Amino acid sequence: IIKIKLKKMKYSNKNFNKKTILITGGAGFIGSNLAFYFQENYPSSKIIIFDCFRNEDTFPNGNLKSFGHYKNLINFKGDIICGNINNKTDLALLGDYKFDYIFHQAAISDTRVFDQEFVMKTNVNSFYEFLEIAKQDDATIVYASSAATYGGLPSPQTVGKESPENPYGYSKLLMDQIATKFSNENPDMTIVGLRFFNVYGPKEFYKAKTSSMVIQLGHQILMGKAPRLFENSQKIMRDFIYIEDVIQANIKACQPKNNGTFNVGTAIPRSFQDIADILQKELGTNLGTEYFSNPYEGYQMSTQANIKSTLESLDFKPNFSLEAGIKAYLPEIKSLLGENIL
Repeated sequence: IIKIKLKKMKYSNKNFNKKTILITGGAGFIGSNLAFYFQENYPSSKIIIFDCFRNEDTFPNGNLKSFGHYKNLINFKGDIICGNINNKTDLALLGDYKFDYIFHQAAISDTRVFDQEFVMKTNVNSFYEFLEIAKQDDATIVYASSAATYGGLPSPQTVGKESPENPYGYSKLLMDQIATKFSNENPDMTIVGLRFFNVYGPKEFYKAKTSSMVIQLGHQILMGKAPRLFENSQKIMRDFIYIEDVIQANIKACQPKNNGTFNVGTAIPRSFQDIADILQKELGTNLGTEYFSNPYEGYQMSTQANIKSTLESLDFKPNFSLEAGIKAYLPEIKSLLGENIL
């Protein structure tokens, strides 16, 4: 992976100007980045964000039920609809538009939510609704799948070999199966699922406890504290991918060589210790590392995306190494230190 400076670039020769684009979950991390990509690169595109936005509701695990935040959309100039994908009355508001592209990001994405009924209704039932909208409007649909479909399977994780270990991962696998069936029944449609690995970057701050270790460790270091990691963190490997490469994958998914589900990662696993060390090097600190016991049984020790089919079908190739991604992300990490997460 080459190191490049962060800059806005067009990832496709497809012209999205004068196209109508729906982004569900558009006030969230990936959705809001997509919205600004289109706004900045295709100023005459019509962008509609559909998001329920955050309220004070929490799951039994203490995490918020919704991460959509208005601050992610400051300076956004498109249409915003506050609505819940579980609510047919809210969804009916989308009938005022005819979409060319649908980016379906909205979901319960917390892997430690075990209310199966709620996860399945939110992630699976609503997916049928958006597939039907895409069919009706003759729209391309690109949706968020997840590396959670693989569960604890050994690396590299490969499409076609899945073993989800939580309701979220299972719901995403069901979405992939539904998309395949729908694609087979409607061969003229473009339907692509993207299995994101460990995404980090600007606009994730309001995910609170579920934000990446990059921003969490960055803020610990900026506060003068040694970064806290599980023992043996140099052996815990993850496929960390910078948000800009995730945007690239979404854009290239609009003109795939074939429909399908594709991994979106770097294919180069790195350790949590690497994150702490890179941050300290960039910030010029030498605070050491504080280690504590891993409280989770059956903790996954490694993820690595097999991106062979992603390269072949989407022409996707990640541009950001972990070092380059963290360097590009640091200005925002610094600016958010001390910011109220609510």
